[in-house]
Amino acid sequence: MEISYKSRKLEKQLTDPKEMAKSFGQLARKVNQRLMDLTDADNLAVLRTLPAARCHELTGDRDGELAVAVSGNFRLIFEPLHDPIPKKDDGGLNWEGVTKIQINEIEDYH
Repeated sequence: MEISYKSRKLEKQLTDPKEMAKSFGQLARKVNQRLMDLTDADNLAVLRTLPAARCHELTGDRDGELAVAVSGNFRLIFEPLHDPIPKKDDGGLNWEGVTKIQINEIEDYH
């Protein structure tokens, strides 16, 4: 999967091992694992097969975004980076068609 980042700061936090450790502490290992899961996947549908990732679509004010579990309540939040976004006939997201994403943040939104 092709990955981009919402900001340069976030990109540095997620691509530089020292910055990742500084920014996420004990979560750094799990954050790195989720990034590897995303990078290795051919498309978004692959993440649905990984029980630990718990990939899901968000609703409400985060409609259009998706999340994967990092640990506990922390989630890596991203969105498809396609124009137009791949949709099924019923209007739902076509997970197999999503091959590019933008990571927006990592946070506890619960």
